[in-house]
Amino acid sequence: MAARLKQVAVEALGEATQGARRATGVASPSAGATSAVLPDPEVVEKAGRRRFTAKYKLGVLDAAERCQPGEIGALLRREGLYSSHLTTWRRQREAGALAGLAPVRRGRKAQAVDAQGQRVVELQRENERLRQRLVQAETIIEVQKKVSLLLGIDPGPASSSDKP
Repeated sequence: MAARLKQVAVEALGEATQGARRATGVASPSAGATSAVLPDPEVVEKAGRRRFTAKYKLGVLDAAERCQPGEIGALLRREGLYSSHLTTWRRQREAGALAGLAPVRRGRKAQAVDAQGQRVVELQRENERLRQRLVQAETIIEVQKKVSLLLGIDPGPASSSDKP
């Protein structure tokens, strides 16, 4: 009986299948009348970090304080918040009212711009660069003196072309 059902199913599919394999785009017999659903080709944007304004935080805290026991969970679900948000916001409110509830930028803090300090660092870099050039020039002069001695050229007094 099972063999007969399998044969009928194979005949219903026709030549679209080969043994246990189905050709691409051919719906399975178990799918019935439902059509093949193609995945959405659009790429979903990555969710960003939520930012809450101080006014919103105060509003939620006020609503949470007005809630009867057991209603805070409904408030949190409705607003899409966690209980840790309330805890953190209460601490911030106690620390400094609206200023404590203002969003804080994450990451390293920007360095204060010290114009005089920057100028000192810049001059130190330039000084080091010039020292290296001086050492290089002195080395070149030493080599030139040695080459002139080896070739028998008298390095004598400075030539007239060197004078200004």
